[in-house]
Amino acid sequence: MLNIKNEVLVRLYLLAAAVLVVAVVITGRLYQLSVVQAPKWEAKADSLFLKFVDVYADRGNILATDGSLLATSLPFFDVYFDAKTTGLTDEVFEQNIDSLAWLLSTYIDQQYTPGAYKNWLQQLREADPSTRGIRYVPIAKNLNYNKMQLLKNFPIFRLGRFKGGLIVEQTSKRERPYKMLAQRTIGYVREGALPVGLEGAFDKVLGGLQGKQLMLRVQGDVYIPVNDLAEIEPRSGDDVVTTLDVNIQDAAQNALLNACKAHDADHGCAIVMEVKTGAIRAIANIGRAQEGWWETYNYAVGERVEPGSMFKLASFMAMLEDGHLDDFDQKIPVYGGKVKFYDEELVDAVPHGLDSMSVRDVFAQSSNVGTATLVQQFYGDTRRASAFVERLRRFGLDRATEIEVGGEELPLLKSPNDPKTEWSGTTLPWMSIGYEVLETPLQMLTFYNAVANDGRMMKPYLVERIEHYGAPVREFRPTVVKRNIAGRRTIAKAKELLRGVVETGTAKNIRTDLYPIAGKTGTAQLHYHKFKSRAGIRHQASFCGFFPADNPVYSCIVVISEPKRGGYHGAEAAAPVFRQIADKCFALKSDMHPPVNENPRPKLATAQMPSINAGQSEDLESVLKWLELDWYNDRDMPEWAVMKAKNDSLLMLPRIVSDKTVPSVVGMGLKDAVYLLENRGCRVRVKGVGKVVSQSIAPGTRANGRTKVLLTLN
Repeated sequence: MLNIKNEVLVRLYLLAAAVLVVAVVITGRLYQLSVVQAPKWEAKADSLFLKFVDVYADRGNILATDGSLLATSLPFFDVYFDAKTTGLTDEVFEQNIDSLAWLLSTYIDQQYTPGAYKNWLQQLREADPSTRGIRYVPIAKNLNYNKMQLLKNFPIFRLGRFKGGLIVEQTSKRERPYKMLAQRTIGYVREGALPVGLEGAFDKVLGGLQGKQLMLRVQGDVYIPVNDLAEIEPRSGDDVVTTLDVNIQDAAQNALLNACKAHDADHGCAIVMEVKTGAIRAIANIGRAQEGWWETYNYAVGERVEPGSMFKLASFMAMLEDGHLDDFDQKIPVYGGKVKFYDEELVDAVPHGLDSMSVRDVFAQSSNVGTATLVQQFYGDTRRASAFVERLRRFGLDRATEIEVGGEELPLLKSPNDPKTEWSGTTLPWMSIGYEVLETPLQMLTFYNAVANDGRMMKPYLVERIEHYGAPVREFRPTVVKRNIAGRRTIAKAKELLRGVVETGTAKNIRTDLYPIAGKTGTAQLHYHKFKSRAGIRHQASFCGFFPADNPVYSCIVVISEPKRGGYHGAEAAAPVFRQIADKCFALKSDMHPPVNENPRPKLATAQMPSINAGQSEDLESVLKWLELDWYNDRDMPEWAVMKAKNDSLLMLPRIVSDKTVPSVVGMGLKDAVYLLENRGCRVRVKGVGKVVSQSIAPGTRANGRTKVLLTLN
């Protein structure tokens, strides 16, 4: 029994020793492969290495509200040639090399002759396979689709990838069909730079989902696709449909650009917002760049400055809300346009020399002294100043708009209860006229838009919906920020004040009879110090308002920074731009036009009726019936007739036309006049356009083939 146990133990020891020897051998071999021979095997792996790389999806489009393309990706193609592909035989190569060389020289790159192309291709074919880059030689870069299709039909290349060595890689470039139109708002996404605008804000939506492509590493540390198709297909990005209206955007940008040029300004911006919804229909930014005027920065969203006199609307609304203003015709002192607060002098922008003005005129004429005097009178101590600031907060002037594009600066409202804001004795009067407070143009417009919208503040937004191949993915609806920023009476009175600015005040130069405008001019000094010195002062001209004033459809703000010629006041530099934009909007939107048949038809004066219009009786009757104009005649009408205005009526009279004499064609259209004269043998010459006002040959003159008649039209 003992011998058996010993025999078993011996066998176990032998087995363990064998296992140990094998383990030592394996460990040694692993060490040899991974450490000693590592460079050799790494070099071998590098020469033939497969890996998956990302395949970027087609980027989605950015569209205007009517579907117009604002930004899209256009496909371009890079073409490479694998001269050593196994499927390309020497026989096929030699038979087609001449034709391929001629086509490449003719259609792809004409700086090389067919002979040079042939020699180059033969060198690629005959070179040592270990030569760097031999299997991935660039033939052409950034070909458009049509040229790529042409190249794919060249000899050898038409055999495809494995038999012809043709490798085609698609790339894409972001293009803006309207070039500078809303460029900064559309924005961009670039490697090594912060994303900007809608492209940046909706990068993940537009970018889609990446796919995977199996790539082969060849000599020269170059990867080529193993297959023409991706192993995992990418999902194309969604389209972003904006609220921008191409026509309004174009009008805003052109008007702003012309104003910046005319006034030699540093930069400017203009925004058009739909009153009821808060949808941004246009947002234009113009600034100086090395290449000229360009959209270099989104001033409308990101530039926080002192708004100047536009802010006076908030000051007057605060006084209205607190019951301090009851009678707009009440006279208040303006001290000849100069007043001191704590040894600091405040002056009106335009000297007037008046001792007093009505409250209405203080606002309409933008009196700094009158506004500051009123606010100081009602809110002069710390407690009441806090109430004034609280009113401004209720108006939403301390809120960011949270617009989709990034870069918005937060507004700044000083408070006597916050030591960080550096409140002083002069802060309140200067704050009342738009200084020592910071707002962006979009934030200021949002406040004015709320006034136009009867007190309801809407969130400004730039994106209506997200689509995938036309099918809605997500919709963005109008958002109410505050249901009422102020009482109905305050809003009604504010609208009255704003309308007065255009009717009789500082902006009367943009008044029009086509539609009523309400708004406020602003002229602010940039980086001022209490108006102490006028030397080297830079200005900002602005105008903010809405139209039509009685039923607002659009609100708009225009800001021109540092105008150097042609006037620097808001009425001179900014208000005319507002008017140009408003005129375009009015022309585009028929809903703003009052119906022509809204009121009873007025009686037309004799001069307004179609007198001395002649032609065929039936034609005249048809036109009069279509125009719903009444007429009468006292006899049966022949073929030709003439209209005559008499008092408030139209009388149709016969026009006698003889077959042998020159007829009277005065009052006729050219077609009827030529018909009558040429049928009677006359030779007709014409001068002018319109209807016939005179003829060179008197009616009744005998006509023949030599009679020449000159007709003057007007």
